[in-house]
Amino acid sequence: MKTPVQPPLPDLQLDTIDSQRLQLHHLHAEFARVDVLIRREVRRWVVAGQDPNDDYRGMYIAQVEAEALLERPFGTSWGQWITLPTEEEAAFESAHQAAMTRVAALEVALQERGHTPRLQSLTENFALDQTELDILLLCIAPAFDTSYERLYGYLQDNVTKRRPSVRLVLDILGRPGVDQFEIANHLTNSSPLFTHGLLEYVIEPPPANGHWLNQTLHADETVIAWLRGHHEHHGALAEQLCLEKVTATETDRILVAPYIEQLSTALQTGESSGTAPIIALYGADQGCQDAAARLLAVQSGQLLLRMNLEVSVTGSGGTGPGDKESRAANAEAVAQAVRLTLRYARLTRATAYIRGWDTCLDIDKYAATAPLAQICEHPGLIILSSRSEWRPKNIQRTRTIAWQGFGIPTYSQRQTLWQQYLYELTDGKITLPQGELDSLAGQFELTSGTIHDAVAAAHDARFQIWDSELWTQDLFAAARRYSNPRLSSLARKIDPRYAWNDMVLPQEQREILQELIATIRQRPKVLEEWGVGKKLAASAGVTVLFAGPPGTGKTMAAEVIAGELRLDLYKIDLSSVVSKYIGETEKNLEKIFSEAASSNAILFFDEADALFGKRSDVKDAHDRHANVEVAYLLQRMEEYNGVTILATNLRGNLDAAFTRRLQFAVDFPFPRAADRLHIWQTLFPPGVPRDDNLDLDFFAREFELAGGNIRNIIVSAAYLAADNGQVVTREHLLHGTKRELRKMGRLVGDGEFGV
Repeated sequence: MKTPVQPPLPDLQLDTIDSQRLQLHHLHAEFARVDVLIRREVRRWVVAGQDPNDDYRGMYIAQVEAEALLERPFGTSWGQWITLPTEEEAAFESAHQAAMTRVAALEVALQERGHTPRLQSLTENFALDQTELDILLLCIAPAFDTSYERLYGYLQDNVTKRRPSVRLVLDILGRPGVDQFEIANHLTNSSPLFTHGLLEYVIEPPPANGHWLNQTLHADETVIAWLRGHHEHHGALAEQLCLEKVTATETDRILVAPYIEQLSTALQTGESSGTAPIIALYGADQGCQDAAARLLAVQSGQLLLRMNLEVSVTGSGGTGPGDKESRAANAEAVAQAVRLTLRYARLTRATAYIRGWDTCLDIDKYAATAPLAQICEHPGLIILSSRSEWRPKNIQRTRTIAWQGFGIPTYSQRQTLWQQYLYELTDGKITLPQGELDSLAGQFELTSGTIHDAVAAAHDARFQIWDSELWTQDLFAAARRYSNPRLSSLARKIDPRYAWNDMVLPQEQREILQELIATIRQRPKVLEEWGVGKKLAASAGVTVLFAGPPGTGKTMAAEVIAGELRLDLYKIDLSSVVSKYIGETEKNLEKIFSEAASSNAILFFDEADALFGKRSDVKDAHDRHANVEVAYLLQRMEEYNGVTILATNLRGNLDAAFTRRLQFAVDFPFPRAADRLHIWQTLFPPGVPRDDNLDLDFFAREFELAGGNIRNIIVSAAYLAADNGQVVTREHLLHGTKRELRKMGRLVGDGEFGV
């Protein structure tokens, strides 16, 4: 009988085959080598009398088979019990050698073209020995040719069992008897095949016996796809892993310019020592971290494999903090996501970039041991990205960690980014005047991603109108909109309605307000460019006190400042923040300042008298706590990098030590007669019809009223006129004045006004 050894491999003209097909030919040659082992085992089964043509084979056990099983030595298959004739063994050995020769020739051909065979790369990246490679080939073969499934069913005496079992692997690759269990070391959970997730055990459903020898081995679909030449991830992270060849853009270089030298040094030091460092990026600006990852991947000459751990764990059922079972599920989801990411990074020789590393941190910012241990064992470059700085704990490691923080871009960086993003989105058609560029960069401390979004929003609004003035307005509006919007849930947003000409103040107060605006505008230049912030200023915050009787223009002045600077203005009524319960006031203030941290807004605290009285000697717990509340608010004002304005009606009640710690204090005096006339004239809308002899000078001279009261009178008179006369008359103003004075608690008789 002719020995069915192996059909001859086709001759190949290697120089006419493209590299992709050459990779598949190399894989085919490796399968041909394993085929020899499978064919030899099938041949031995046939010689042993296991008839493949028996339709009922495996469904019953005849007496003669039972007797043969008793005669078969321990730990042997039907094939291992048989010794083939010498000429057949020689033929199998010759076929095996021919396949190995073909494998070597294809490896050389690929290497000459600058490529590494994918299977060889996989073997090297996961440190597989020859036996482990053969096990893997046996497991992935059915994914390339389904005829292996029927062969495996035959060799396992079960036509429904189409995946190789542990028993089959031992039969094909091992030696008979107890010696076959030498291969068992390659099939434990500590083997590279299983620690890296290349293979997994699957227990067949009943009536199959689930013990180890009967368990089947399944190859990961991601590995199979990669061997076919496709970079597509399967399983839980299919939508989260992104493998790409990145390039460094001009924007990337702008973002990372202050840090690139330090990062490059860490990378070069690791390469020279033979062990790549773990690059730990952290901070508020995710865009800067992404740019750094791209630059490092380019510098290392590798692809970049991105994965957002936070999204991946949420999508896989991780529940975050909670009961013991929830935490365990979350920890397992994190460990699995990291394991699969690192497996794919090894497979593709890519730089692993794991975002959302905060998911692995506990409340004290220590990293979870299991995922960090996996990362420390990974041989390639790894970049971790998080919002918070963190530290390892309770882990033995030899890899170094290079830390780099990324805060909000500096003033000069923001200047460049606004201009760069605007240039990119408009193809260079729009540039900003230097003054407007300075204002945008100075007034809005935004991350790089938020600046990009704001420019894109302005571009959406003006994509048909190429007008630089309109562009500037839209850019400021977009910058305000992309600042923290949640502050509106804790404070009332005020849209500025007034300009300088609407405000009636003595010259000294106007000069102080102008100085205040100049300070706010020039903060970045003074603190960052000139270096004043390094030693002389604790923060970039500006703290202001507005003091004066009600209606003297404190809120109007805040609106004028916000309008001049084109910043959002949020008004907080301190009377609604203060609580009689100890600790509640501080909690309320903390919520406001926490939300305001990224708002780039002016905070206007009205009714400050509710909290700021003279601090007195401590006589009881209430006195002590009142002083704590005052100190806490002052501390948060100083820490806030924006502008904080306090408004009080009674400056005399303020503690002198507290006032000294404020940068600006503006007194709003009660208006004199001349000032009151100016207020009447300024506030009276030109569109309101009025009688020619209103005599506003009379009202300014006779009635000592603040601007807020005058405004109320004009509004009341306008409504009265609209209802009965259509023209505002002197009688309408007198009626409104009487109502306003009575509302203020002043006893006024009808006869005094002649109405």
